[in-house]
Amino acid sequence: MEELVKWVKGSFFKQRRFQDRDDLQAQLTHWLREMNTERPSRATGIVPAVRREEERPRLRALRVQPAELALRIPISVGPTAEVLHDTHAYSMPPEAAGLPGTLYLYRDRVRIVAGRHEAVHERQSAHRAASRLPAHRAAHLAALSGTRAKRYLKRQHLFETGEAAVRYLTELVHHHPRTWYRDVDELHAMLQQVGPEAIDRAFRAALDIGQFSTAFVAQCLGRAAPPPSLMCGEVS
Repeated sequence: MEELVKWVKGSFFKQRRFQDRDDLQAQLTHWLREMNTERPSRATGIVPAVRREEERPRLRALRVQPAELALRIPISVGPTAEVLHDTHAYSMPPEAAGLPGTLYLYRDRVRIVAGRHEAVHERQSAHRAASRLPAHRAAHLAALSGTRAKRYLKRQHLFETGEAAVRYLTELVHHHPRTWYRDVDELHAMLQQVGPEAIDRAFRAALDIGQFSTAFVAQCLGRAAPPPSLMCGEVS
């Protein structure tokens, strides 16, 4: 790969000047066509396109298709049963905490194997975005003792759905200082049922009109009849 980069720099970029990006793209297209279909290779004396057709009968199908090709990255499951990769936290069962393992990085997903434990997540792209599977949320809560500890973990799970959750729960605590903990229980149950994307949309809808009640969030998620005084936009 390094030699290929040197060749492109020396044969193309150092030999030309460009007026703008469009000019660079046009010259690059012409150069690629010339190198691949017109000019013989210095190594073989044959035009690359011709050589490819000569060798095509001997080519074999790939053993691994692109969608199944994965980078293998050694990892260690953290004390909170999470695997951190490229600023993204991926959940594992609480029993996997502290175990070494392997992260298989695919184009669209992440597969983590640590001991007898395995988890598959959608690959995250947003900076510091986290992925936590519903079964792992439930298992982590079950592993905790004490109502207060469980409730704070539920709030953390809600925070992980996005910035809207942080803003919404902050307002919720200010508006309902005596009952917010019960609201967190209800919101976490909704999160387990509908997933982070749907509840994030519901939080944003609530913030847009300044409505801080679990009944409104449930209405937005289609899980309750709308109160007469409230209307929720389409968020599903």
